[in-house]
Amino acid sequence: MIVRKGKQWQVFHGPFRKNDFSKLPRRNWTLLVQGVNLVHPQAGELLAPFSFIPYARLDDLMVSYAPPGGGVGPHFDSYDVFLVQGEGKRNWRISNQRDLSLVENAPLKILRNFRAMDEWTLDPGDMLYLPPRWAHDGVAVTPCITYSVGFRAPSAQDLCNRFFDFLADHLDVWEHYADPQLRATHRPARIDSQMTRKLLNLLRHARWSRADMLNFIGTDLSTPKPHIMFSAPRRSLPRSAFKRAVNMHGLRLDPKSILLYDDRAFYINGNRLQPPAGCTTLLQRLADRRILTGIRTLSAAALNTLYDWYRAGYLHPGAYAP
Repeated sequence: MIVRKGKQWQVFHGPFRKNDFSKLPRRNWTLLVQGVNLVHPQAGELLAPFSFIPYARLDDLMVSYAPPGGGVGPHFDSYDVFLVQGEGKRNWRISNQRDLSLVENAPLKILRNFRAMDEWTLDPGDMLYLPPRWAHDGVAVTPCITYSVGFRAPSAQDLCNRFFDFLADHLDVWEHYADPQLRATHRPARIDSQMTRKLLNLLRHARWSRADMLNFIGTDLSTPKPHIMFSAPRRSLPRSAFKRAVNMHGLRLDPKSILLYDDRAFYINGNRLQPPAGCTTLLQRLADRRILTGIRTLSAAALNTLYDWYRAGYLHPGAYAP
């Protein structure tokens, strides 16, 4: 919840109660709800037209409500965003200015020197696309709802940091430093050439291959945000009942699940899977469509994979079709 009073901004985090809304002014505030697609299956209806962009790029669907004057101030995002106008009207001013300096000590990343180059008022059904790092300021003209579809564009620094974390978890190096020939020294602060040589040899174990990088890319792109949790079914169907349910009603990925694939493997919620023989086409359909219907036959290998994902909370019987 963001409230503006003159040039001052206040930020409040939920969950909120009804009484919190009754205390708000009539103007100049906005409510932001992030990750709506992770908890609301019908959000897929709005995201479906954006499937021309790979799922690996999708960040989330954020929904904002604001009375007149409400907004979050002039700012920029480090990712691509499509702003779809729902109810009401919102005025947008945008700029591709190079000066992206921020107001100091503000609770939001507010641009200090925003200079608008273009301006539009969006009506219901209108859409505005903004590339990364384009400055923009959206202010509600009437009570309005705006849907923000964001697509992440990771920086090289962030990607490298996560890759090195990945390597730290997957390196299999057990050798330890040892110096049985060490002699007593009168210069204990000196790093001598023998110690340096031994440590350099240990560091040479930190190697990686193209296969390691490809595995990282798949697991990283399919890893949900840290706060995302999956819950197993309260009462799991037996395997035979699960198979009947899938045959009759199809299945769907959980809204929070990320299922991707490349030419070598599948990646679901940060886990890598080498597909069993005969399962590739079925799993690719599930990944691309996020639902499967008309499944008349399931091989034992495919059933085992889908049932394991069902037990983990990654998918559910029954296909919701927007």
